[in-house]
Amino acid sequence: METLLNDFSPGLFVVSTILLLALIALMVKFAWKPILNSLEERESGIENALAAAENARKEMQNLQSDNERLIKEARAERDEMMKEARSISDTLIATAKEDAKEVTSGLIEKAQAAINQEKQAALAEIKKSVAELSIGIAETVIKKELSNKKDQLELVEGLLKEVTLN
Repeated sequence: METLLNDFSPGLFVVSTILLLALIALMVKFAWKPILNSLEERESGIENALAAAENARKEMQNLQSDNERLIKEARAERDEMMKEARSISDTLIATAKEDAKEVTSGLIEKAQAAINQEKQAALAEIKKSVAELSIGIAETVIKKELSNKKDQLELVEGLLKEVTLN
């Protein structure tokens, strides 16, 4: 430290101080404004970026709420479409059941009518066969019992009056 004080030169000190003040003056005149301008531009750029980020965040929130609303609407629409499809399906099934009932009842009625016709035809055939057999048997019995034609005709006419064919 002593060597520092021994080597001290007041002239050098004054010249160094003048040069430092001149350098500061030049810096203030030429460099200070551009440095301040660049700092202000940087600060405004940061502020703009922060504002843009905030706007983007708000827009994202709006988009999220819009998306949620659209999802709810889509779900409601889907549920409505499902209800409509179910009701149409139920209606078609009910209609098909009614049509099937009508067709089966019609077929049953036709089958019953056909059965009744066949039954009537069978009964008529049986009656005819019974009548033919009865007449054959009666003819044989009467031939043996009655010898003359007059008694045979009276007996046959009496029998025919008693027999009714349905």
